[in-house]
Amino acid sequence: MRKVKFTTTMGEIVLEIDDDKAPNSSKNMIDYIEADHYKGLLFHRVIDGFMIQGGGYDKSLEKRSTSEPVENEAKNELKNERGTVAMARGPELHSATSQFYINVVDNPFLDHKDDSENGYGYAVFGRIVEGMDTVDKIKGVKTGARGKFDKDVPLEDIEIEKAEVEVLE
Repeated sequence: MRKVKFTTTMGEIVLEIDDDKAPNSSKNMIDYIEADHYKGLLFHRVIDGFMIQGGGYDKSLEKRSTSEPVENEAKNELKNERGTVAMARGPELHSATSQFYINVVDNPFLDHKDDSENGYGYAVFGRIVEGMDTVDKIKGVKTGARGKFDKDVPLEDIEIEKAEVEVLE
């Protein structure tokens, strides 16, 4: 197990990533942190009663370039419960890159059900261990249309100032 700490403009969020059940997703996030990818990116999608999402867009709401997508590990039996962290992806099953989301409520409809396109789900790879109060502050911000997005963007930037990895014994 390793811990990851995100320092944001609204406070710190510490998550424990599950290298055993989600090795690809965990390594993916560590690689992005070690490349300093997350510094200066925003939580660009916030939906109270659902999740907060970040790791892809800068203050101009331009997408930062990424590495190749990782395999979707949604079959790992980890659930999209409040306080868990999962890989965000597009409609393609194995399209996750640097973006992640934090569930602010239980979202069982995002869990793996079957191997179909609609049932595959989203790969959970970690859990918040400190800073859920920060997550709750973020989920409560005012959102709206901004840049190329027609809704759910915080009207004031919530920036990731720093991301660090801590190895646990």
